[in-house]
Amino acid sequence: MTPTVLKLGGSVITEKDRAETLDGAALDAAADAVADAMENGDLDELVLVHGGGSFGHHHASEAGVSTTEGSADAVDAVAIHGAMKTLNQFVLSRLHDRGVPALPVHPLSAGARDADGALDLPMSQAATMLGEGFVPVLHGDVIATEGEGVTVLSGDEIVTTAAESLSAERVGLCSTVPGVLDAEDEVIPEITAFADAAHALGGSDADEDVTGGMAAKVRELLDLGAPASVFGADDIGAFLVGENPGTTIRGR
Repeated sequence: MTPTVLKLGGSVITEKDRAETLDGAALDAAADAVADAMENGDLDELVLVHGGGSFGHHHASEAGVSTTEGSADAVDAVAIHGAMKTLNQFVLSRLHDRGVPALPVHPLSAGARDADGALDLPMSQAATMLGEGFVPVLHGDVIATEGEGVTVLSGDEIVTTAAESLSAERVGLCSTVPGVLDAEDEVIPEITAFADAAHALGGSDADEDVTGGMAAKVRELLDLGAPASVFGADDIGAFLVGENPGTTIRGR
């Protein structure tokens, strides 16, 4: 089993500066690209992950919850998780409309972090779904964390965990930019060490991003055994048919 792992950034499929607002046209286009690649035989096995955008990030920011700062308030946890399930349902519905056999996997119910922050997120559900011909759809979420209550689990961390656990051959992150940009806003073709792009990397351009922005993405992807691509929404289809658009990130 060598699935492709694709992450749809929350800023791509939602209006990130407006609470719980979907970007329906962008989500439709992404679902079209997935359906076309599967229908044409360019894609055998796919694991899809999506970020929180204006759904999860909005509630997490209000509650002061991030990847490192937790909350022991169950109401906060349910608000964040509930918003992510709502967004996940939008994603599933768009895929189902196009005949893509997508099924949800909710990280809150599947994993946990220990006191050191190490993630335990078993992928047996996703592996079995793939074996049965389904497309697992995971999402950024809150996750029980020893000593912190719940913390945010980013879609980027899910991507790397899924890719490693499922021996993914190809990994792609769809962002609002056409790749990792240098100081002149030009796409950096390849990154093999964080220092290659450290001068150009900052946080997200969205005030309520609680998962670290592009710098965190690059650090996560450098730890992968497989090369990864970071690209814009217009290149989803190209990635799914085997091309390497945007920036290729591969650790040494």
